[in-house]
Amino acid sequence: MSDRDRLRQRLVAGLAALHLDLPAAAVERLLAYVALLARWNATYNLSAVRDVDEMVTRHLLDSLAVLPYVRGATLADLGSGAGLPGVPFAIAAPQRAVTLVDSNGKKTRFLRAAARELGLSNVRVVESRVEAVEGTYDCVTARAFASLAEMLSWGGHLLAADGVWLALKGRFPEEELAAVPPGFVVEKVDALAVPGLDAERHVVVIKRVRPDAPERQGPSA
Repeated sequence: MSDRDRLRQRLVAGLAALHLDLPAAAVERLLAYVALLARWNATYNLSAVRDVDEMVTRHLLDSLAVLPYVRGATLADLGSGAGLPGVPFAIAAPQRAVTLVDSNGKKTRFLRAAARELGLSNVRVVESRVEAVEGTYDCVTARAFASLAEMLSWGGHLLAADGVWLALKGRFPEEELAAVPPGFVVEKVDALAVPGLDAERHVVVIKRVRPDAPERQGPSA
C-alpha cells in the first residue's frame, strides 16, 4: 500500500466516524493539502506536527469535526496559520467564500500557494492583524489563538448581525466564558470527538446579542 493510499484510508475512516460524506474529489484535495503542508513545513516550520499521518488526524479531522457547525455563504478564519480550519472548510464547501487571515507573512505565502496549487477559487488570503480586517462574515472561526475575550475584542466587528462565531478550544474554557464582552452571548459549548485523537476538544458557539434581547450566559458542555 502506498503512503497516499494509507493516508486516504485514515481520512476516509475518520470522515465516516464523523458522519461526514465528502465527494472523492474533496478527499483527494484534502490529501494534496496535507502533502503540500508537509513539504513546506520541512523548510518554513508552519506546524509543530511533522508526521503526515498525524496531520490527517490533528489537522484535517480536528478541523472537519467542526464542519457541522459552520453556516452561511461567507467565512473568515482568524489566525489561520497554515490554513486551519479554513482550508479544510473551503475544500469541503467550495460554494462558500472563505477568507484566511494571518499577520505572519511566511504563513500567508503558504496559504496563497496552497489556494493556487489546490485550485481553491473560493479562498482569499489577507495578511493583516485581526483588528484591521474589514467587512462582515456569516461565520467566523478561530482556533484557540487567544482567549474568547481577546478574540471578540479584536475581531468581533467581523461577525454579521445574524452570524455565528466558532471558537475552537481544547479543554472546556470555563474561566473564559464569564469574560465574554457585552454584545455577544455564548449559545453553547459542545465537546467534540475527533477520531484518533486522545485529547479534549470543544467548540464554543457565540452569537451577537440582538438589541431587543437580554444577554444570557451559562452554556454547558
